[in-house]
Amino acid sequence: MANKRPADAARRPVFPVRLDMIRPAAPPIKPVLSASRFAGSAHRTVQPAHGLGLDSAAVRQHMVRRLSQQGVTDPRVLHAMGIVERHRFVDTALASQAYEDTCLPIGLGQTISKPGVVAHMLELLCQGLDRPLGRVLEIGTGCGYQAALLGLLASEVYTIERLRGLHAKARNNLRPMRLPHVHLVFGDGMAGYAAGAPYAGIIAAAGGDAVPAAWIDQLAVGARLVAPVSQGADKQAGQALVVIDKTARGCHQTVMDAVQFVPLKSGIA
Repeated sequence: MANKRPADAARRPVFPVRLDMIRPAAPPIKPVLSASRFAGSAHRTVQPAHGLGLDSAAVRQHMVRRLSQQGVTDPRVLHAMGIVERHRFVDTALASQAYEDTCLPIGLGQTISKPGVVAHMLELLCQGLDRPLGRVLEIGTGCGYQAALLGLLASEVYTIERLRGLHAKARNNLRPMRLPHVHLVFGDGMAGYAAGAPYAGIIAAAGGDAVPAAWIDQLAVGARLVAPVSQGADKQAGQALVVIDKTARGCHQTVMDAVQFVPLKSGIA
């Protein structure tokens, strides 16, 4: 794989993906779902953060402004980040920290990623598209937060989780939002989910030593994969985000920012 992105990967089609479907840039698009689909979901009492009630959109908009200052520019991603209520996906005791740029534990040794990292990965996944994402596969459902965001950005979402307890938690978190196009799967994420392939995008919330071959096989031609990958055999070297664009001529890899995700594991538990 080369480390330089090809010119034909700058603007990518949506699902179903064919290279001859690439179109000129269009005006900004609307999200797949409207904000009203999320209104009134999951009523739970929480404590205020920084003087504002967490039920207030003002708290999320403050987070969105911070994300914008950090370099996130895609209006679709910023819109989704401003709608989905992150405090609904963490324990009540941690709700006051929900909109800080920090990862938080969600049980079973797993975490919900920082909003800045989530927004950056989603922006990379959407980059170059003039229409909504098509069918997307998420590896590592966790508590369901990123799946909810993808539900605003993609026409169909398959999200797979290997830990039964988190799979159940995500299902409970997402059920009130009534997202019929978001499908939760309990299974081994390292194998991907062939039943939904090919995918217009794949995004992973856990990092391994390499991107599994199954993910590449299930990625459509013209599509993109965003995942953390360990850098070198030395565990101290850490991880970096890797973007893989699949074209008719092969796959092209770009190494992005340093990140820290939970390790990618096989099997179910």
